Amino acid sequence: MAKQKASKKNSPEPRKSVFNKKFFITYFLLFIATFFLSKSCEKQRLTKEKQEKEIRLKDSIAKAKEDSIQKLLKIVKTENGKEDAGKIMGDFAYNLAVDSTNAPHDVIYENDLFKAVIAAKGGYFKSFELKKFKTYDSLPLFLVKDNANFNLVLKTRKGQNINTKDMDFHADVSKQGENTHVTMKMFAGPDKYLVYEYVFKPNDYMFDFNISSKNLDDVLQSGDVPLHWDLLAFRHEKSISYENRFVTLKYEYEDDKIDNLSAMNSDEDEAKDVNWIDYKQHFFSTFLISKEKAFTSAKFKQTDLAKSGEDSLKLTKHFFTDTALKSNNGNLSYQMKMFYGPNDYKMLKSYDMGIERVIPLGWTIFGWVNKWLFMPLFSFLSSFIPNYGVVIILMTIIIRLLVSPLTYKTYVSQARSKILKPEIEEINKKYKDNPAKRQKEVMALQSKAGVSPMAGCIPSLLFIPIFYALFRFFPAEIGLRQKGFLWAHDLSAYESIAHLPFKIPMYGDHVSLLALLASIAMFIYMKMNMSNQTSMPTQEGMPDMQKMMKWMIYLSPIMLLVFFNSYASGLSLYYFISNLMTIIILVVIKKYVIDEKRLKEIIEENKKKPKKQGRFAKKMAEMMEKAEEQKRLQEEQKRKRK
Repeated sequence: MAKQKASKKNSPEPRKSVFNKKFFITYFLLFIATFFLSKSCEKQRLTKEKQEKEIRLKDSIAKAKEDSIQKLLKIVKTENGKEDAGKIMGDFAYNLAVDSTNAPHDVIYENDLFKAVIAAKGGYFKSFELKKFKTYDSLPLFLVKDNANFNLVLKTRKGQNINTKDMDFHADVSKQGENTHVTMKMFAGPDKYLVYEYVFKPNDYMFDFNISSKNLDDVLQSGDVPLHWDLLAFRHEKSISYENRFVTLKYEYEDDKIDNLSAMNSDEDEAKDVNWIDYKQHFFSTFLISKEKAFTSAKFKQTDLAKSGEDSLKLTKHFFTDTALKSNNGNLSYQMKMFYGPNDYKMLKSYDMGIERVIPLGWTIFGWVNKWLFMPLFSFLSSFIPNYGVVIILMTIIIRLLVSPLTYKTYVSQARSKILKPEIEEINKKYKDNPAKRQKEVMALQSKAGVSPMAGCIPSLLFIPIFYALFRFFPAEIGLRQKGFLWAHDLSAYESIAHLPFKIPMYGDHVSLLALLASIAMFIYMKMNMSNQTSMPTQEGMPDMQKMMKWMIYLSPIMLLVFFNSYASGLSLYYFISNLMTIIILVVIKKYVIDEKRLKEIIEENKKKPKKQGRFAKKMAEMMEKAEEQKRLQEEQKRKRK
């Protein structure tokens, strides 16, 4: 027993030894991992502390620098202070020592139309509110609210560059008759200064803006004085993507030429002899005007800030203008004007400056139709009808009645072609293997019966100027802005009867009932129109027009629905009533105006009369004969090769 105990005592303990080794290795690895992890954490902590320290150091340096500059500029009544400020500001250091009774302060001007705040710092507008208008969400409408800069860079003879946006201006307000004069002066001596003068009239969005100087010939260098003007355009309308289509920088140059940057994206350009510049928004404009050609050269730029079209965005575009004013021996004298107000065509035209051309009414014939027909008609109806939806309906009815003779001619042409349909089908069968001969015989039949193939096309072409002109008129008419009709709260914006829980590409996340009704009415009209048309044989090598027309019956209403869903509801209302009126007119013409029996008799009588072939028909016949001859020659050549 003793030996057994001894042997147990002296024998190795392998299990315990293995356990100790595993424990030691695990502990060692854990120690190593903990060590490197702590080192890594320490390194991250030190890096973070270093970064924070650098940021604090930069901030403290910037603060110290700012404090020293502020201190330097404040100690102006001491000789040393003037000398130190003079190193930075030159002669304009005197601006800091002007009598405290005329200390820099903001100026507020208000009339019935707008409220403007001119900032002491920079001498330009701090805010500009249009009192007669509200944003889409019923907030005060500002064209300027800490979102704009207007500044000159003055080059002194001592080598300093003075940026007016960093300088305080001393204000003086006076009345001269009904007008209010606000002068903002920046001094370089007791009788030396730069001045911005604003002359406001009681009920006018246009006001004078003059830049001049006095006795600065020994202070400023001669030559160009750089002028910079920029503006962040606020969103004002319900759909920012729709509004942004009409937001662009426009300008007039070389007396009467108008150009603009692209409204669809960011863009830049430059021009010579610029008369005016407009930071145009959808329904509002911010003009800088100089009919003296103050801007001999200007560079324009705009940055699109609303590309995504998200409704949460508050800005549309950022406008920039860089130009220069010419100084005469260091002195400036420029009489300019500014207009901060609505894009009302009649109002802008009354200034006789050509600025009404910023309103996109369409080019050439489309613009003329708007100027001489639709705008006067809309103005006349709205002068005694307060509801603008009713105005649009009456306007649509009047237009459709005016063009109803064209609709009548189109329908008569279709009815005549329909009467000839059986004979045309016989010709198609007879000459099914000879397209040229088939077309020639069809045209001969139409000519003999007194049916012109172009009679139905020409009236339809005349609808195009009307269609496009109204397409440009409704989005540009500020009178429709925030005017409601039935369920549409704003005829200048889209209306919706339902919001979708998702967004459909191109269509949107809402359902516009007026756009839907316009699409349905278009479908019914096209279906009726298609039933009245005669099917024409498909020419060899040409697409099947009949099939294409059938596709268009379904495709056109869908395209209209997608496009108009986010467009102005006033335009959707017009097209719904217009298509509805066309359907009614077609039904009336078919049932009560056209006697198809009598029409058939007239066609039969025409067939008996000798008919001289018209120029168009003769030319077409010659072309078909040439095509037929060419085809015959090609077939002969193929046979010879074989």
